[in-house]
Amino acid sequence: MAQLHDTFDATGVAPATPLELLPPGRYPAQIVNSEMRATRTGTGQYLWLELDVIEGPHQGRKIWDQLNLVNPNQQTVEIAQRTLSAICHAVGQMQVSDSEQLHFRPLQVTLAVEPDSRDKHLPPHEQRKQNRVKGYAALGGAAPSRPTPSAAPAPRPATPPQARPAPPASATPPWRRAG
Repeated sequence: MAQLHDTFDATGVAPATPLELLPPGRYPAQIVNSEMRATRTGTGQYLWLELDVIEGPHQGRKIWDQLNLVNPNQQTVEIAQRTLSAICHAVGQMQVSDSEQLHFRPLQVTLAVEPDSRDKHLPPHEQRKQNRVKGYAALGGAAPSRPTPSAAPAPRPATPPQARPAPPASATPPWRRAG
């Protein structure tokens, strides 16, 4: 039993409603909190990320991700490092020594809806669903650039550039335009 400091009147407070999953798709977001945490087994550490959706109908919703940067499984570490690299490229921070350098810098997060891994022993119709981060990119949808070793110059187009129609000018940023 817990004694409350005062009488709580539920009639004066709107009840909490369960949050629905975000639909699969791309969301403008920013990292607002991060920390290194120990894995459950104690054999590694992961970078825990908390992100906020920064515009659109789901503005203010939270997204979480974790990157296993210290792990006995080298493939797990490589996947986490590639994901961290995608985040760094998306926010324009190529050298990072503290995860706070990634905070409050807009980026695009691609989300999917998948079965909750904790329910894998249950039949599919009983499994809970969860949002899962599938990728990061710069706002506007550009994928992170990858350096290419001494790449040959791109072939010149057969049609002169002035003969091609110019794309329509728009004041709306690409990530706000309809699909």
